[in-house]
Amino acid sequence: MNALLLFVVFFALIFLGVPIAISLGISSVVILFMIDGLMGLNVMADVMYTSIAKFTLLAIPFFILAGVIMEHSGISSKLINLADKLVGHHKSGIVFITALVAIFFAAISGSGPATVAAIGGILIPALVKNGYKKESAASLVASTGSIGIIIPPSIAFIVFAVVAGDQIPVSIGRLFIAGIVPGILLAIGLVGAALYVRWRQDNKSNTENIIQEKTERASGKEVGKAFIDALWGLLIPVIILGGIYGGFFTPTEAAVVAVFYGLFVGIFVYRMLNVKKLYTIFLEASVQTAIVMLVVSTASIFAHIITTERYARDISDLLLSVSDNPIIILLLINLILLIAGAFIDAISAFYIFVPILLPIIILFEIDPTVFGVFMTVNLAIGLFTPPVGLNLYVASGISGSSLLGISKAIIPFLVASLIVLMLITYIPFISTFLPDLLKVN
Repeated sequence: MNALLLFVVFFALIFLGVPIAISLGISSVVILFMIDGLMGLNVMADVMYTSIAKFTLLAIPFFILAGVIMEHSGISSKLINLADKLVGHHKSGIVFITALVAIFFAAISGSGPATVAAIGGILIPALVKNGYKKESAASLVASTGSIGIIIPPSIAFIVFAVVAGDQIPVSIGRLFIAGIVPGILLAIGLVGAALYVRWRQDNKSNTENIIQEKTERASGKEVGKAFIDALWGLLIPVIILGGIYGGFFTPTEAAVVAVFYGLFVGIFVYRMLNVKKLYTIFLEASVQTAIVMLVVSTASIFAHIITTERYARDISDLLLSVSDNPIIILLLINLILLIAGAFIDAISAFYIFVPILLPIIILFEIDPTVFGVFMTVNLAIGLFTPPVGLNLYVASGISGSSLLGISKAIIPFLVASLIVLMLITYIPFISTFLPDLLKVN
C-alpha cells in the first residue's frame, strides 16, 4: 500500500507542475513519516549527503562546466562550418550537418538540452532557409540533441553506473564505448525521418523546393581550412576518451581535463572568452550543477525507500508475474521507461527505476551494460517526447515555434527513434561489439 502511495503522490505532484526534485522529496517525506513517524525523517540528511559525496559524481559538475565553456567559446560554430563544407552542397546536406554537429557536440557536452542550445541558434534558421517548416526544423534539432546523453562522455551513463553499482559493478568506461554505435544509429534514424519529412513536404507542394539555395561543392582548400579551424574542437573527444582508455586518467579526471582544455582553447586559440564571459559561464554551470545535484540527493531518498522497504522486489515480482518471456519483459520495461521519460528527467528515472528493473535484468542474464544503453536511449527519447520533453522547450524558445506545433512535427522522429530502440534492445551486439572489440571491461 505504501509503495502505491509513494508513486501516486510523486506523479500527482508532477502533474500539478511541481519541480521534479521537490516532488521526489515530498513523496519520500510522506512515506518516511508513515513508516516511522518523525524518527523516519532522521535518515534523510544522511542519505542526501551520502548520495552526492561520491568521487565518481564529481565528473558531473566538471562535464557540465566543460559543456558550457564549449558552448560559449565558438567551438560549435566551427564544427557547423566544417560539416557545411563537407556535405552542405547536397540537397539535404543541412540534415546531415545537423546530425554530424549534434554527434560532435554531444561528445563535448554530455547533455541533451546543452546540445540543442549550442547548435539550435545556428541550425534552425539554416534549416528554415533551406526549405523546412519552422516546426520541423525545431523538431530535428530537438531530437538530434538527445544524442547528447548517449554519445560519450555522458552524464547519464555516469549516474547509471553509480546507481547500478549498489547491486552490481558497472564500468563507466565500458558504458561510454557501448554508447557510441547506438548513438550513431539513432542519428541515422533521425536523418532518415528528416529526409522523409522533406520528401512528404515536396510532394505536397508539387515543387522541387523552390526556396532552397544552391550551394557549390567546397574546394579542398576550403575543407582544409574549415578542418584546421575546427580541429581544436574535434580533439576534445579524442583527448577525453583517449585519456580514459589509455589509462592516463579516470572519467572524473577526464572531466577536469576537458574544463582546462576548453578554457585554453576559448581564451588563447579562439580568443572568444574574457573575464565577463567567464563569470557568465561559471554562473550558468553552477546553476545547472545545483539543479542536477538537488535532483540526485532527493532521488536518492526515493531510491533508498524503494530498496530498504523492498518495494523494488515487490514491483519486480509483479512484472515477472505477467510473463517469464524475456522478449515480453523487455517490451514492458521499454514501455515503462518511455512513459516515465516523457514526464521525468533521466537522472530521476535512473534512481527510481534502476533498483526496480536491474534485478530482473540480472535474472535474465542480460548484460548490465546493454541495459544501461537501452535505458539511456529510452530516456533520450523522453527528452523530445511531449508533454515534458526538455529539448522541445529549448527548441521552441530558440525557434519561436509553439510547443503544440513542435509536438505534432516531432512524430516522425519519435517513430524512427522507437525503431532504433527496438533494435538496440533486442540485438545486444549493437552495444557490446565495440567494447568487446577494444577489450574494455
